[in-house]
Amino acid sequence: MLNSGFQNVRITAWLVLDRLDVAFAESDELEGNALRALFRTYLDMINLANIKVKIFLRDDVWRRIVSGGFREASHVTRSLTLTWSQQSLLNLIVRRLLANDAVCSHYGVNRLEVLADANLQSKVFYMAFPEQIDAGQNRPKTLEWMLSRTVDGTKRTAPRELIHLLQSAREEQLKLTELGNSPPEDNLLLGKAAIRAALPAVSKARYEQTLCAEYPALQPYLRKLEREKAQQSRTTLSALWGCSEDKAAEVAERLVDAGFFERRGTKQTPAYWVPMLYRAALDLVQGAA
Repeated sequence: MLNSGFQNVRITAWLVLDRLDVAFAESDELEGNALRALFRTYLDMINLANIKVKIFLRDDVWRRIVSGGFREASHVTRSLTLTWSQQSLLNLIVRRLLANDAVCSHYGVNRLEVLADANLQSKVFYMAFPEQIDAGQNRPKTLEWMLSRTVDGTKRTAPRELIHLLQSAREEQLKLTELGNSPPEDNLLLGKAAIRAALPAVSKARYEQTLCAEYPALQPYLRKLEREKAQQSRTTLSALWGCSEDKAAEVAERLVDAGFFERRGTKQTPAYWVPMLYRAALDLVQGAA
């Protein structure tokens, strides 16, 4: 009836649902039941021309729903996966830089010209940022360094962490200036020291506000990893957590799904490696246990 009424007055209503990954964080079973019910309702409403439903959901949460059994999943055909490449993240940074008229004037660049040319975007980035954070022929360039420090165990960098890193670096640079340090060399906006000093704040926020908030049941296992080595095996995790190797493997795989661990090694003898993003928050030590 509502859809017919909207048709008569030429209104299309959009119902948008987001933040579903934390809506039912206290129970995996409740989350699975609720989200499967939501998608069944979405399918029931899909033929309504004037009431549209749009759902934003992380792909790891979707995989959890489907793994628990969801026959209707094959009918959800109108989907789009949002991904961020290095080029799109560079574009994001440069767009934010060039939104500031003073920055455009300082470097003598035209905003529209730069945004229309991928090569110019890279050039402008390195006008404002140093070429490298860690000096050395085999060391990554600054953009690659930033992405490697903000990537999680799924090997993906979320814009949120990259933006947080840059905001924290700006604050660190302002602190250095206020303390009487020389401004960054070569007319840069941010120096190496400021960018490097920004990483612990990003690590702490990602660990506490995202990982622990979204996976509270995993917190006891995470806390026992503090000040341990960054790479673990089933055997070392079993000893740390005081459980059997089978249980340790089960928890480790849940941490892989959560993006805390990156699984390496072989299927028979996997190694669980913690990305740089989480190391400062847990004061982890480089190397294998």
